Amino acid sequence: MIHRLALLQCLSPAGEAEAAFALLAPALNAASAAGAQMLVAPEALLPGYNSPRIAELAQAQGGAWQQRLAQICRKAGCGLTLGYGERAGDDVYNAALCLDAQGQVLANYRKIQLYGAREAGLYRAGDSYCVFDFMGEKAALLICYDVEFAPHIAALAARGVSTIFVPTANMLPFTHVAAATVPAMAANHGVTIVYANFCGSEGDLTYAGGSVIAGPHGEVLAQAGQTASLLIADIPPRDPARLTSQSRDYRPISG
Repeated sequence: MIHRLALLQCLSPAGEAEAAFALLAPALNAASAAGAQMLVAPEALLPGYNSPRIAELAQAQGGAWQQRLAQICRKAGCGLTLGYGERAGDDVYNAALCLDAQGQVLANYRKIQLYGAREAGLYRAGDSYCVFDFMGEKAALLICYDVEFAPHIAALAARGVSTIFVPTANMLPFTHVAAATVPAMAANHGVTIVYANFCGSEGDLTYAGGSVIAGPHGEVLAQAGQTASLLIADIPPRDPARLTSQSRDYRPISG
């Protein structure tokens, strides 16, 4: 089955929820009009990755904000994956939510690999993967820094995952992640990776843009530049003759 997936690269709403919804509604409508089944948006889009008010603005699962997103999905007829600050009691998680085209929750994931002292001070780390059914295949969520760790990609591939949705907030100077790391991870583990980044600046951060949809054979199916973009790509069926055989051929060496 060929899937059509969409990716939103945008400016951060910088703590303004209405700005985030103003970005998402037309993007979902456009993605749906193009025949996409899922739109992937950046990390911590609600409330904004570099917002100083993340702990204050973090939202619990299932609240009015989520119902509003579900309504937008239903109206557009397209699924949505985005990053948000999740409030769970006294803890805040760097999380990603995946809704289907009917607004139903497919998955909620908490970032495992927190990046740097700021994230470690803001968030509690997640401790589990999130694998779910999407369009008759297995999909999973990772967030930003997570995708740079080969063992996480290998673990998901071993569970039969074929597609990974990755909200991200990758900043300069780390342009190599979208340009090289993500396509290499896709090729080395035989998975499609949809890596949705911010562009522009937010506070003291300048985002690297370069959002990418990388196919399971390492091909770059679509890639953004440094400005706001909506990418749409058809994901071809995985060709067994082209898929990596690393997991079968790997020879561990001791000593």
